[in-house]
Amino acid sequence: MENQDNQPSPASIMQIGSGFWSSKLLLAAVKFQLFTKLAEKQSMSAQQIKTMLNLKCTDIHLFDFLDALTGLGFLNREGLLESAIYSNSVNADAFLVIDKPAYIGGMLDMLNNRLYQFWGNLEEGLLTGLPQNEIKAGDDNLFNELYKSPERLLEFINAMGSIQIGNFNAFAQLFDFSKYKTLTDVGGCGAALSTTVAKHQPHMKCTSFDLPVVEPIAKEKIAKTPFSDRVTTASGDFFADPFPKADVVVMGNILHDWDEPKKLALLQKAYDALPEGGAFVAIENVIDDDRSKNVFGMMMSLNMLIETGTGFDYTFSSFNKWTKSVGFKSTSIVPLTGPASAAIAYK
Repeated sequence: MENQDNQPSPASIMQIGSGFWSSKLLLAAVKFQLFTKLAEKQSMSAQQIKTMLNLKCTDIHLFDFLDALTGLGFLNREGLLESAIYSNSVNADAFLVIDKPAYIGGMLDMLNNRLYQFWGNLEEGLLTGLPQNEIKAGDDNLFNELYKSPERLLEFINAMGSIQIGNFNAFAQLFDFSKYKTLTDVGGCGAALSTTVAKHQPHMKCTSFDLPVVEPIAKEKIAKTPFSDRVTTASGDFFADPFPKADVVVMGNILHDWDEPKKLALLQKAYDALPEGGAFVAIENVIDDDRSKNVFGMMMSLNMLIETGTGFDYTFSSFNKWTKSVGFKSTSIVPLTGPASAAIAYK
């Protein structure tokens, strides 16, 4: 008799095909600040949550919303329906409560406010090879468009900080900084990497380098930390201006924004900013060389199609080829959190 375990099943197909349902549940809860407000009260009934969030749906749909979040692991529940009491799960409490150090809601906000609708046009992006976001009918540069609005700029900076904070913490502790004294973070956004390295490596002085419009936000975020004596900012265009010289040059989610010629141009500028023995580090979702395991990295690469049209994520073998062509002597890779790694090249 044939083993039923080998029988075909549509379960995984439907789970992935309807994946946007569960995604939107989480994104809506984050937008409502449900987890933050629950943390303030410790626990609440469904009716208390309904009043707090000013929801006008029926009670059964309220229970559907909260119980689905429970089933997905974001909430804990005691009791059922009218008698149910809800509280945050361990992960929600750690990562989805505003003002907690590991908060990742900034990225989820951007997924909800921008990328959710743009990914609805993935088919068009694949058919045309063109971006499907704000620059679809206008500016040819995503960042020029994003930076026109102070609100959208701040949302983008918060998103970039929140998606990478776990990786930055891991990198700051796993990378051997003992031979180095200075670091430049190219495309440093809100200086999250620089302040994180300064926290874990008291001997390091760090510079967050980004466009002039970003600098005031970075300065404000640095001022809220105890590391302002060792973390500074520098402003400029990383294609037009030289990088601030340092022993270590880092790019977090920067290389994947661009096509191969621009990737090589940035690598050359990083090489020029480093001393002999210095290190260049790319912190990104480096795709495994056989392109079978890091599915998130490949989806992030498709996100670059949506966002830029020509940017893409890459394998470590591609990183090795590019850095060797620029003149770097050797490379290594350090796994960080989830699908992310630090790809390192030594001058």
